[in-house]
Formats: sequence, structure tokens, C-alpha cells
Amino acid sequence: MKVTVIIPAYNEAATVGPCIEAVYAKNPGRDLEVLVVDDGSTDGTADAARRAQRPGLRVLRHERNRGKGAAVRTALAEASGEVVLIQDADLEYDPAEYGRLLEPFASGARAVYGSRIRAANNPRSYFRYYWGGRLVSLWTNVLFGSSVTDEPTGYKVFETGLLRSLDLRRDGFEFCPEVTAKLLRKGVEIREVPISYHPRSMEQGKKIRWRDGLMALWTLLRLRIG
Repeated sequence: MKVTVIIPAYNEAATVGPCIEAVYAKNPGRDLEVLVVDDGSTDGTADAARRAQRPGLRVLRHERNRGKGAAVRTALAEASGEVVLIQDADLEYDPAEYGRLLEPFASGARAVYGSRIRAANNPRSYFRYYWGGRLVSLWTNVLFGSSVTDEPTGYKVFETGLLRSLDLRRDGFEFCPEVTAKLLRKGVEIREVPISYHPRSMEQGKKIRWRDGLMALWTLLRLRIG
């Protein structure tokens, strides 16, 4: 099964190279296409990604910063894999776990989320982010009757055709609640597998903010009633 790994990256020159190296080094023999989308970075992210020079690697670029959702859509239009896996460029998520994320597709899964909550002993990010993520997951389940434990997870994997069928439109971090809501509205089961997590600090470049949590709640509600 060919896997398209989409890596949205904004000002991640320090981490995008090691991230690409980890994707390949930890998945030997896997048929990979890696699409890095430099989302208008000003720190040389695209050049850092190109220096990796790996087979199947392509670097796409936005001239201005448009957001994670826009970056995913740009790469999705170019994807040739049977499944698409979203990989953040900051290595909070470990590419060694691709096998775990992809295994459910052999038994009919169409969408798989890596759950930080289902894994034991994961360190927590900032208090407000941890509980904000739990709130977003609870809100998802209330609205859609689902049982998702980690809606905001950065590890999301989809059948490529399914993801293209969702008519994604949100540009920013709202990509996550948008894709979740549209999957659940279509009656697609979201399977979860436990994953490890290595949160980074604001000083290290963590970009998500409290207002993104509020936007996630609103996006889920709007797509539920719309």
C-alpha cells in the first residue's frame, strides 16, 4: 500500500529535516510519497526540506502563510498514495508508529486517528491544551454520538479518495474539526490506536493557541447543524 505522508510546515527549518529523515529511517521498505508544504515560511523551511533529498520527496510552497488546512489541501491535490497520513513537522509524533496507524486499513478501516489519550504514560502538554483537547473530543461525541478520545490529534490517516470527497474548505487548524465532522456526518467510523507523544513548548515553537480551541468547538457545531 502506497502511503502519501503530508507534512505541513511553517517556520520549521530546525525540525523539518530531522522529521523527513525519521519518516524514512523508521519506515524502511515502505512505499512512501512525502509531500512537504512550506506554508509561507520566512526561515528557510523549504530549503531545509529539499536538502533531505529522499526518493519520493517533493517540496511544495505557498507564497504566504495560509494555514494547516490549506497546506493539506495543496498536498492532497498532488497525492498519489492509496492512503494519506498527516505528519506534523515538529516531531511531537513519532514516525516509528506508522505501522500501528496503518494496520487497521487491512481490516477495512477508512479513517484512523492516533490517540494520545489511549496510550499510558504520555506526558501532557500545557494544562490548558490537554484539557482543551479533552473538551473538544467530548464536544465531538456529544454532537455526533461518536466515541473519539483525541479529536485534535496530529496523527490522522485517511483513504485518499475519501479525504478528497469531503470538500474540505477550512484553511487553519480548523482542518481537524472540519475533517472529523464531515467524516462523522458521512457515517464513517473513526478508529483510534494508541500513540506516543512528545510535546514541545512555546519556546520551542508550538503554534496552536487557545483561540484555536474555541474555533474547533464552533466549527464542529456549525458543521453539525449546517
